[in-house]
Amino acid sequence: MKKLLLTFILLTTTFGISQTLLSPSEFLGYGLGSEFTRHHQVVEYYKYLAHSASDRVKLIEYGKTNERRPLIVAYVSTAENIGNLESIRKEHIKNTTGEGSPTKAIVWLSYNVHGNESVSTEASMQTIYELLTSKASYLKNTVVIIDPCINPDGRDRYVNWYNQFKNTPNNIDPNSKEHHEGWLNGRSNHYMFDLNRDWAWLTQIESRQRIKVFNQWLPHVHVDFHEQGVNNPYYFAPAAEPFHEVVTDFQRDFQVTIGKNHAKYFDANGWFYFTKEVFDLLYPSYGDTFPTYNGGIGMTYEQGGSGHAGLGVKTIIGDTLTLQDRIAHHLTTGLSTVEVASQNSERLNREFKKFYKEKNFKYKSYVMNGDPDKIEAITSLLKSHEIKYGWAKDGLVKGHLYSSGKLGTLKTTPASLVVSTNQAKGTLAQVLMEPNTKLSDSLTYDITAWSLPYAYGLESIASQTLVDSNTPGDGISQPTPETKITEDNYAYVSDWTSMKDARFLTALMKENIRVRFAKNPFRVEGKKFERGSLIITKGDNKNHKGFAETLSRVAYNNKTLLTPANTGFVEKGNDFGSSYVPMITDTKIAMLSGEPTSTLQFGEIWHFFEQQLQYPLTILDTEYYDEVDINEYDVLILPNGWYSKFFNESRLEELKEFVSNGGKLIALEGAIKSIIGEHGFKIKEKEVKKDSTETILPYEEAEREDIKNSITGAIFKTKVDSTHPLAYGYGDEYFTLKLSDDAFENLDTGTVAYLEKNIIPISGFAGSEAKKKIANTLVFGVEDLGKGQVVYMVDNPLFRGFWENGKLFFVNALFMVK
Repeated sequence: MKKLLLTFILLTTTFGISQTLLSPSEFLGYGLGSEFTRHHQVVEYYKYLAHSASDRVKLIEYGKTNERRPLIVAYVSTAENIGNLESIRKEHIKNTTGEGSPTKAIVWLSYNVHGNESVSTEASMQTIYELLTSKASYLKNTVVIIDPCINPDGRDRYVNWYNQFKNTPNNIDPNSKEHHEGWLNGRSNHYMFDLNRDWAWLTQIESRQRIKVFNQWLPHVHVDFHEQGVNNPYYFAPAAEPFHEVVTDFQRDFQVTIGKNHAKYFDANGWFYFTKEVFDLLYPSYGDTFPTYNGGIGMTYEQGGSGHAGLGVKTIIGDTLTLQDRIAHHLTTGLSTVEVASQNSERLNREFKKFYKEKNFKYKSYVMNGDPDKIEAITSLLKSHEIKYGWAKDGLVKGHLYSSGKLGTLKTTPASLVVSTNQAKGTLAQVLMEPNTKLSDSLTYDITAWSLPYAYGLESIASQTLVDSNTPGDGISQPTPETKITEDNYAYVSDWTSMKDARFLTALMKENIRVRFAKNPFRVEGKKFERGSLIITKGDNKNHKGFAETLSRVAYNNKTLLTPANTGFVEKGNDFGSSYVPMITDTKIAMLSGEPTSTLQFGEIWHFFEQQLQYPLTILDTEYYDEVDINEYDVLILPNGWYSKFFNESRLEELKEFVSNGGKLIALEGAIKSIIGEHGFKIKEKEVKKDSTETILPYEEAEREDIKNSITGAIFKTKVDSTHPLAYGYGDEYFTLKLSDDAFENLDTGTVAYLEKNIIPISGFAGSEAKKKIANTLVFGVEDLGKGQVVYMVDNPLFRGFWENGKLFFVNALFMVK
């Protein structure tokens, strides 16, 4: 009788709660899954829950997107837990230092990082509703953090497009327009960046704002909800090999625990799924790996559908996949994840504490020397990740030299940056800094090399001993340099070594201050300056009212130290009036967009101009390209793409005339192939003779055999002609991130960066045949054609916005190459 009474009380309590709270369908006014919900409606539903269940839901806005949409997270738990939310958080974070005694499991569910993988935001609304009603028991010892939409700009781009072009009623025929997004698709954010590749690099505003909240919590479990091809069954953990070697046995095992719980529900419903395939745990900037390297159980869940599925689509086997189906699957894994976490809260807390104990990594410290601007740039990233760093003392450090890939020594000074692994974020530091990641399997889902010392162009060493440094907190803050600017000095000189110098240049240009640059090294006022150094003379700016005041303000705002020169008569080199000290002219720049360009590289360049270089860029779409006179522009950029159908005879002839008449063409990666050997462009693909012997392989071995021809994001050392304007600010070596085996012969003249013979990657994986193919080939080069130039960039110096050391090559291509 007591059991029956208790059951009745529980049922009526749940029923009462359900009656109090509106379900997503009730609130929205349509059945969830019968329409796509716009982002503002999603936000309104979460606001409604935060108001109606204020004791159990806490909603915060942690930022805004580029298009000013709010970024929100909801904390969901029992009334008691929400009332003690801050004390729960603090006790959990104490566990990173071994001082805490937390009892609650922290689960973070992230939805819709890819905008056109749109089901997950819909599922998030049903998930939070179920957690507040039928699954409220999971919350007794669990705090669930829900980010309903990581990428609101991309999601609304997709939803608005779909609502424009869908049939009424919707059409399941996969050939229908509603299943074929255009070029500017909803996957990426405003700047066409893939936010699921940006967790570590933090190049995007969404990532930078989210990391602040993430670091406050460092969840035990983090799920990143995705979609894949329409015909694929559901994917959930455990992940595939390769696992990074820092992933613990517990993290591996708990993925299996969660996966088995999911399988129980999927089996009961007869739903198809797969595990342990495709999606590995290696590249550190994913929504599964990044939380893993911060001590959590990071997982990717993939539902079939994506931007092709719409409200319903016919699959290859003749079934119909509906939005309701997709919601049901993500709802099930989301609730199952919380269930498992709630059942294992004690274990999760115990293992989380173990993760943050000091580890015996091979390398105890990473020491970096280099340009102060580059050091400042990398410390900014370290601060965002709360990775502690300090400064070395005068001395020598033995270890693995990044420049050679061999044992050696590095001289240190108080300006040498030290990042050690004996800290709370030691595992993350290890993954981001290590010179060469160990691969348990060469078949990977993404790049296999990303080491920050290479990415930032720093002279570095990895030491197996702990390098002594000052306080490993936030390091030493550098004061803003100031130069006293007067009308009396003949000129002011600035170095040219970093993106900070590039931003200083563009800021001057926007203020109409005229700037020159040096083609040769020179010495003035007892100081030596290298090629590319900027020279701002009083004579060039005699008609600029307020010249001194403006120059002073721009230099201060950009933290640029200027060297005053009382004369244009240099001690060594070319005088300031020499033809070897030309003017940097106003440069009108255009970039091609639309089919057939790569949306991702288009976005990288667009973001680079607007958010990093801060210089105007005109975007020309291929839809109206023929109506534009490209001779109105000084520079035309062709992003990576597939141009074979676009560049017909007449367009190629027009392109040649544009360059011959004094224009500059910058062609990146695949764009180079479109102009090979055509209309005077002399670049050639490298021909590789194939082995005449033919081997018949079993079908199951074909994929692994093909990996011989692949390069999965590996770092190679290149030789650089530092006397060329394209290489100003660089030494005689550059470490390039190579993403494919595309290979082009060196130019007769104008080869600037190139790979030598018998090369091997200094970090990452490259197949044996691919290494042969790219040996002795071009990386960056400039071809003179008539009065203009063509800049070839075989490798992408702006890759995902994080390859910091490649960016000055791109700026040089814009302003220095003449």
